[in-house]
Amino acid sequence: MDNPFIFRAYKSKEFFCDRQKELKILIENSLSGADTTLIAQRRIGKTGLIFRLLDEIRSENLPILPIYVDIFATRTLEDFVKVLSSAIMEAIPEKSSIGRKFTKFIRSLRPLITYDPLTSAPQIQLTIQGEEEQKQILRGLLTFLDHQDQKILLAIDEFQQIREYPEKNVEALLRTVIQTLNNITFLYCGSKRHMMLDIFAGECNPFYRSTEFVTLQKLDHDVYADFIVNHFCAAGKEISVAAVDYILDWTRQHTYFTQRLCHNVFQMSVGEVDVGLVKQGAAQILQFDSTVFGQYQQMLTAGQWNFLIAVAKEGEVSQVTSRQFLGKYHLGNPSSVSRMVSSLVEKNLLDENVVDGSITYSLNDVFLSRWLEAKY
Repeated sequence: MDNPFIFRAYKSKEFFCDRQKELKILIENSLSGADTTLIAQRRIGKTGLIFRLLDEIRSENLPILPIYVDIFATRTLEDFVKVLSSAIMEAIPEKSSIGRKFTKFIRSLRPLITYDPLTSAPQIQLTIQGEEEQKQILRGLLTFLDHQDQKILLAIDEFQQIREYPEKNVEALLRTVIQTLNNITFLYCGSKRHMMLDIFAGECNPFYRSTEFVTLQKLDHDVYADFIVNHFCAAGKEISVAAVDYILDWTRQHTYFTQRLCHNVFQMSVGEVDVGLVKQGAAQILQFDSTVFGQYQQMLTAGQWNFLIAVAKEGEVSQVTSRQFLGKYHLGNPSSVSRMVSSLVEKNLLDENVVDGSITYSLNDVFLSRWLEAKY
């Protein structure tokens, strides 16, 4: 039997845990034409939820054409245009009416079309002369989609990446074009909370108050526990309640880390799974990842590394500049620690979590946190 605990990519709804509330909101917004901003800390299941949404749209034959584009690796507006073009071509059946129209449209831009040798996904290379032509092609792509006789959902993953482009006023350009569209619903997704909030909630920015917000939190303990038990049982393996509780506590119910530990324990198990086996699986993962963790230290200042150790030992910290916390771990003065926090959040090593208006900080990588906690 294949391992049911997937941690690299979405497979099917049978291997996807819960998120029914968020899925319902996203489907309703897609059908009604309400744009949505989806924010989640890294590796908590954001992209998996997007693919679960696309899967639901297709399996239920909802009257929506879903298009997914990941712009994490883009560095310029030109990259954005090329990735968007490839995503549209991949999503639209080539022999359909809209597919034939798009092929005709894209060929007018004199593209070089190749296919990924592993996934067979189309990859479009466009020769774009200057920033003005980039803008014209972007307008053309979105206008083309908008003129089709079908509702379209355009899900843009890691949307905050547009803030890294060297071109000026990319947000204003996109917002200006999007405001003219009637047939496309947008799902803007991002893992850098502070940047996404500034884009969509900053009063001076073009996308201000233009979407509804959905924020992913950790999965409910009992729901996740049932998911784990059911998949072990389906494979003829028993897992104790104590073992499941240990998994969820040790991974802090963070989706990626829970799935990876469950995957490892599932591979190791033959009969009943107890806490001892889970601890072996956890120790094995930390041993595998220790080389990567050691490299982090080389990337950081001594102060930043010591700060990460302090947060790891606490698990979660709300008052990072409090006298008690700073004194306990000899971290220096509040102003220098504030600068470290900003830098570590920017480096995606520290998560800024907001629940019910309260802000707490924890390490982005739960396994790194557990490794530091054990080592120091």
